[in-house]
Amino acid sequence: MVIAVSCGLVLLNEDAEVLLAHATETRHWDIPKGAPEPGESCLETALRETREETGLVLDTHTLIELGRFPYRRDKVLHLFATRLRRAEIALDTLTCTSMFNSYHTGRRIPEMDDYRWASAPDVPQYASQSLARLFADALTLASIHARLIDAGL
Repeated sequence: MVIAVSCGLVLLNEDAEVLLAHATETRHWDIPKGAPEPGESCLETALRETREETGLVLDTHTLIELGRFPYRRDKVLHLFATRLRRAEIALDTLTCTSMFNSYHTGRRIPEMDDYRWASAPDVPQYASQSLARLFADALTLASIHARLIDAGL
């Protein structure tokens, strides 16, 4: 079985809440992530996916590498993290430029259509089981928060 790599960014605010984006035409919320393009590093992929799915342009110097984590049987996540200040991010101004064909109409629509901050206890209510399990077991929001503090972010 081929194991796909998806590269993404965990965006935490000062209260250790994670920024989640709603995957259009689904009930799931997710972090910005996706597959690398040819010749693209995992860091470049995470930054591009974040820019495409949220409109946020981030500096590589503000990121820490979290590593690779099992996500599903057929996928691993290579993740990075940074801190965003809640007061500096207006959720209603975030914009997704990554498009796909609607399952219902066939029209081109944004991959993500809404954004929210979620605390660790709230993640299972919004995220897929795979993402909720990752944040509950292998990579807690509290541990990411501590690593960002240690990095001075």
